Amino acid sequence: MKTRNLFVVLSMLIGTSAIGQLKTIEFEEYDLKNGLHVILHEDHSTPIVAVTVMYHVGSKNENPERTGMAHFFEHLLFEGSENIGRGEFSRYVENAGGVLNANTSNDRTFYYEVLPSNQLELGMWLESERMLHAKVANEGIETQREVVKEEKRQRVDNQPYGSLLSETMSRAYTEHPYQWPVIGSMEHLNAAQEADFIDFYKTFYVPNNAVLSIAGDINIEETKKLIKKYFSGIPRGTQEIPRPDIIEPAKTAEVRDTILGKDQLPMIVQAYNIPAQGTEEYYAVDMLNQVLSGGESSRLNRAVVDEKELALFAGAFSFGLEDPGVTLAFSLANMGVAPEEVEAAMNEEVERLKTELISDEELQKLKNQIESNFVTANASMAGIAESLANYHMYFGEANLINTEINRYLAVTKEEIMDAAKKYYTENNRVVLYFMYDESLESSN
Repeated sequence: MKTRNLFVVLSMLIGTSAIGQLKTIEFEEYDLKNGLHVILHEDHSTPIVAVTVMYHVGSKNENPERTGMAHFFEHLLFEGSENIGRGEFSRYVENAGGVLNANTSNDRTFYYEVLPSNQLELGMWLESERMLHAKVANEGIETQREVVKEEKRQRVDNQPYGSLLSETMSRAYTEHPYQWPVIGSMEHLNAAQEADFIDFYKTFYVPNNAVLSIAGDINIEETKKLIKKYFSGIPRGTQEIPRPDIIEPAKTAEVRDTILGKDQLPMIVQAYNIPAQGTEEYYAVDMLNQVLSGGESSRLNRAVVDEKELALFAGAFSFGLEDPGVTLAFSLANMGVAPEEVEAAMNEEVERLKTELISDEELQKLKNQIESNFVTANASMAGIAESLANYHMYFGEANLINTEINRYLAVTKEEIMDAAKKYYTENNRVVLYFMYDESLESSN
């Protein structure tokens, strides 16, 4: 008993120390007349700057007959502009000693350049060209069609369990556009004409649908002058920006299916529909998932992998989205172990969380992990710029970069139990077994 109490005290001291390391992120924000929201964070600790633009467009904003457009534009908008030749976008950044990239989600598209701070103006020019003068024409469209097809082959078709997310989401959602994958349908992209791409660009890639977030070794007043120079003259978009208002109906019965493929070992996946990120209950659900999956001593790993030796690995994570998302719990079964046995062990750990409060040690471990995650997220200029943009875009409150951690730390053991009882129910669940298709052997 004395050892246990000592552990609790030490954990609390460690937690207090960790939270003390969280520094306040100072920033300024304002809007241009064209609707572009600007967020600036000045930090002279390293001579670099992250220039980022986040557009409020993801796969959920797409026409159901033209899925994959948002992800396609992640690629297409590196094709150049009226003033940037094809293939030169990356070359400008690399020649300046910087790096660049982009990513697309169900909810937004994010572009960034990380440059030496004396190349700030280069980053602004590149992003203003992307926003105003992007080259949306057949030559680039046809090139990127092939790029996206190859990406799908490499990342989905030929990856172990590559269809896991798409198969799960298509069953977790029956009406909401989260049901289709971010990469979209290759048939839809093939059917899209140049006019479809131009219309998508003019609708979504406009200043009033974007956040310009810059973090790093800058002088804020000088940066504002450059922003005025490069972005204030870009016209505000005139088309209505589609925002899906579909509410996914609550499930009334478990959805269960088996997916046959080339994967040798059974994968057991459970998906539970959960609240949207940023809502009050989301934080308890997210912490619940960390109890199940946060490190080697987590519930699923300890019980399913270490003690019962049923699986090679097991885990769970919150797929937090702008609209209500899902939790994904998963286990990769050991050779010769029936998936039903693995699933039963997973369910046993979930049921325990409904009937037994987590321990003081587990709660403190959770808080320590959360504090560490927040420190890590704000450890780079690109991370800070992205977090600021995310918080503004999704919640209209960029200062959550400093305060959201308090929402997590305020969650109680009782709220975690309540979340398990409310959301981790059989009627709110999709269960999929990814199994090896034995017929493939006879066909070879």
